[in-house]
Parts: sequence; C-alpha cells; structure tokens
Amino acid sequence: MARSQDTFNKREKEKKRIKQKKEKQQKREERKANSQGGGLENMMAYVDEFGNITDTPPDPTKKKKEIKAESIELGIPKKEKVESDPIRKGRVEFFNHSKGFGFIKDSENQEKYFVHINGVLDEIDENDHVQFELERGMKGMNAVRVQKAQPEAPVAAVPEESESTPESESTPASESESTPESESTTPSDSTEE
Repeated sequence: MARSQDTFNKREKEKKRIKQKKEKQQKREERKANSQGGGLENMMAYVDEFGNITDTPPDPTKKKKEIKAESIELGIPKKEKVESDPIRKGRVEFFNHSKGFGFIKDSENQEKYFVHINGVLDEIDENDHVQFELERGMKGMNAVRVQKAQPEAPVAAVPEESESTPESESTPASESESTPESESTTPSDSTEE
C-alpha cells in the first residue's frame, strides 16, 4: 500500500493559507463598511487660482482673469543685444615659447583666457600688456589676434599733477605733524590709568 502524499507539513501549510485568505476577506469587508463612500467624488482634488491643491471645487461665479496664450513666455526671454568693443585689453600672465601657448588675464573682468602661438600677431612675453579678441574654442574662450598694446601717453595728466604739488608742498610740516592721530594716542593712555 502506498502512503498518502499529504504529509503533516503540507496540511499545515494549506490550513495556514486558507486562514490568511479568510482574514484578508474580513479586512476587505471591514474597510467597505467603514468607508465614507462617494467613490470618485471623494477622490477628486482641485487646484485653486494660487496653485494650491484643495478638495473643494472652484466657485463658478468668481470672475476669472483671462490670459492670452501668446503672452506666455516659455523658456528664457530673449537677451537684448549689447554693443561692446570686440577688442579687449589684458596682460600676459604666462607664456611658454617652447610649447607655444600661454594665458592672458583680461583687465576688465580678471578672467584668464588661453592663447596659442597661432593666434599671436606680435612677439609677446610675460607681463606684456596686449590687445586681443575672443573666440570660442573647443574647451572655452580663446584669445586670438593678440598684439602688443600701444602704451597710452598720459601727457595731460603729468603737468596737472606737477602744478598741484607746489600747493601741497607749501603747507608747513609742523601742521601735518599735529594731526588728530597724535591727539588720539593721549586719551588712550589716560584711559589705561
């Protein structure tokens, strides 16, 4: 005679599975009995004019502001063209003649730009003041058409300063020595006592 295929372990697992199924059915019935009902209406959410989510529908009598679809801008607004001089001025921070490249520091915004020997018109060295233009390269902005800057001759500024210096020299040295600084040291000494 063959033994039954139902072992004790199999029967226990079957009982456990049936028990869990009944518990699940009971919980489902309890949820149905305790639910508020209403179905879809209770699940609806509305967005008010300020963008907040609410459970009350919008008031149809309230006047709505009409917005034309053409007035809505998507993305970044167009930038106005600003006329700027393409020729910039700067100083050569580093230049390696053997490798043929270097860096120029812009005098306006203090940014450094790469320069290659092919973009140089005049012979340049470190600390030279140069004029250059910018072009977009593979890894950022590159200085091109680099040439030495002509030194600006401040001819008018030098005589004005020399004329104003005799007036400042005419003040006696004794007046410049009796400044409030010397007076300020005396009160600080008295407060320490």
